[in-house]
Amino acid sequence: MSRLRPVRGTHDLFGEPLRRQRRVIDTGRRLATRYAFEEVVTPIFEFTEVFARTLGETSDVVTKEMYTFEDRGGESLTLRPENTASIVRAVVSAGLLQSLPVKFFYAGPMFRYERPQKGRLRQFHQIGVEVIGAPEPRADVEVILLGRHILEELGIADRVTLELNTLGDLESRRAYRDTLVAYLRGHRDRLSADSLLRLERNPLRILDSKDPGDREVIAEAPLFEEYLNARSRAFFAEVRQALEDLGVPFTVNPRLVRGLDYYTHTAFEFTTEALGAQGAVIAGGRYDGLMKTMGGPDVPGVGWAAGVERLAMLLPEAPPAPRPTALIPIGEEAVREAWKLADRLRRAGFVVELAYRGKPGQRMKRADRLGCRFALSLGEDELARDVLRLRDLDSGEEREVGREDLLATLAELGAARA
Repeated sequence: MSRLRPVRGTHDLFGEPLRRQRRVIDTGRRLATRYAFEEVVTPIFEFTEVFARTLGETSDVVTKEMYTFEDRGGESLTLRPENTASIVRAVVSAGLLQSLPVKFFYAGPMFRYERPQKGRLRQFHQIGVEVIGAPEPRADVEVILLGRHILEELGIADRVTLELNTLGDLESRRAYRDTLVAYLRGHRDRLSADSLLRLERNPLRILDSKDPGDREVIAEAPLFEEYLNARSRAFFAEVRQALEDLGVPFTVNPRLVRGLDYYTHTAFEFTTEALGAQGAVIAGGRYDGLMKTMGGPDVPGVGWAAGVERLAMLLPEAPPAPRPTALIPIGEEAVREAWKLADRLRRAGFVVELAYRGKPGQRMKRADRLGCRFALSLGEDELARDVLRLRDLDSGEEREVGREDLLATLAELGAARA
C-alpha cells in the first residue's frame, strides 16, 4: 500500500485543480487558433542528444534535472524537459523546411527532477508557441501579443508585467562574450564551482545561474546593450515601437538574459509577484541559432512557453463544474425509459446524471450531492401521460413538462450542456 500514492513532485488532477488547468489550456488553444497557429503534439520522450545539445551540456537541466534512461535497444532516451527542441526537430524530420514559416501551438506535460515547491513540479504542464522560419521582428511581436491576449482572456493581465530585453545578433554576442569572460575571470574567487566549469566551456550560461554568490557577481557585470551593433539596435527598436503602437505595456530589463549562444535579439518574460520566487509565468525569445546547433540548416525561430500550473494559480476564480440534470425513475419500466431519455438528452448536448441503482429518495440525495441543477422524475403516471416532472433543485419549484417540449424547456432554463 505504501506505493499506492503519487510519486513526489507529481499530482493526480481532478475537480477544481483540473478545471483551472483546463481553462488555461483551452484558452491558449482557442486564441492560438485565432492567430493561425496550428497545434502540434510531439512525443514525450526523445533521443537524449536532442536536449543535451540544445540545453547545453553544462546546464543544470542537463546535468541534474533530466529524466534519462536507456531503453531495451540500448538507446539513451529522455523525457522532454521542454518542447522547443522537439518542435524544431519535428520541423526537420517531418520535411516542413519547404513550407516555412510555420506557426505551432502545443500543450502537454514536461519532466524535470528538481525540488518540488509552489508552482514547480517534477511533472508539470506547459502551453507554448513557436514560429519557425521568420526572421522579421514582427514575428517576435506576434508571439508576445498572443501571450498578452491569453493573459487578458484569463483575467490576470493586470497582475503580470512584460519585461523585455535584447541579446543582439551573433556579432554583438561575440563582442559581449569576450568582455564578459574578462570580467568573470577577474571574479573567479566569487564564482560557484558550477560556474567555474561554465567559464571555460560556456560562459554565457553563468548569466542563468541561480547561485546567490554568482548572482552578486552577475549584478555588476557589463550589460548586453553596451555591445549592440546597429542592426541589433534597429531590430529591438522595431519590436518596441510595434508594441507601443499596439498599446502593449512593457518595461526594458537589461538584466534579462538567456545564456545559450543560439539565443538572439528579443528576450522577454511575463512576470508576477503573486507567486513568490516563481515569478515568470511566460518566458520566451528568439533562438535563431537553435536549428543549426541541432545539426540542421540555419533557420530562425521565436516563441515562448508558459507554466500551466502557475497560470492556473493566478486565475481569480475556478471555473465552475457543470451542474447536471438528474433523471429520477420510479419503477422498473421507468428505469428502462429513463435510459432512453438520458441517451436522447446527452445526444442533444445536455449533461445528464442517471444513477445505476437506488430508490427514488436515494437517487435524489445523490443528485443533491453532485450539485445537479434540475431533476426529472418519471413514474407510471408520467409514462402514461407522456410527461415528466421537472424540479428546480435550487428553488424547489416543480412543474410538468411534455416529452416533446423537454429539449426546448431545458434549453430555455439554461440546463448545463457540454
